[in-house]
Amino acid sequence: MSGFGNAFSSSIGKKFIMGITGLFLILFLIVHCGINALIFINDGGLTFNVGAHFMATNWIIRAGEIVLFIGLLAHIFQALRLTLENQKARPVKYAVNDGKANSKWYSRSMGLLGTLLLIFLVVHLKDFWVVSRFTGIPTVDSNGHEDLYAVMKEKFQDPVRVAVYILAMFSLCYHLLHGFASAFQTMGWNHSKYNGIIKGAGVWYSIIISILFAAMPIAVYFGLIQ
Repeated sequence: MSGFGNAFSSSIGKKFIMGITGLFLILFLIVHCGINALIFINDGGLTFNVGAHFMATNWIIRAGEIVLFIGLLAHIFQALRLTLENQKARPVKYAVNDGKANSKWYSRSMGLLGTLLLIFLVVHLKDFWVVSRFTGIPTVDSNGHEDLYAVMKEKFQDPVRVAVYILAMFSLCYHLLHGFASAFQTMGWNHSKYNGIIKGAGVWYSIIISILFAAMPIAVYFGLIQ
C-alpha cells in the first residue's frame, strides 16, 4: 500500500493524475457542451430541458458527477501541488530566461488560467447546478420538465455575467490548447506518427468547445434564440 501511495506522490505519479483527470474532464466537456447546445434548436428550450432532465435523473450521469467532482478536485490539487513544488525547486529565476523561445505564453500560464476557470466554475455551479440538483426550479415547461432554460434566460440578461462567461471561455480555450496534447503526452499516448493529429485535434477541440459555450450566453442576451 505504501508503494502504491509513493508511486502517486512521485513527480511521475502526480503528472499521471493530472493527465488522467484532464482526459476525463475533456470527455465531460463534450457531453456538457452537447447538452447545452440543444438551446440552438430554438424551440423555446423544450429539447434543452429534456436533455437537462436526463442529466438530472439518469443514475449513470449522477454517479458520473461524483467521479467528476473527485477528478476535478484531484486535478486542482495536483496542479497547485506541482506549481508550488516547481517554484520551490527554483526559488531564484535564471539570469537569462527567454520563456517565449521555448513555450507558448498559455503553457506558462496554466496556473493563472486554471484559477480563472475555478472562479468561473463556482459562479456557474451556483447559477445552474445548485438550483437543478438541490433548491429546485419553481417553473416547468409544457412537457412538465423543470424549466432550466428559463433560468438560463434569466441569468444571461445580466451583461456582466455574460462578459464573465465569455472571458472564462477564452481562458478555457487557452487552457485546453496546452492541456489536451499534454494529457496525451503524460499518459504516454504519443508517437511521432500521430503527434500531429493529436495536436490538430486539440486545437480544433479547444476552439469549437469554447466557441459553443461562449455562443450560448451571447445568443440568449441578444435574443437570437427564444
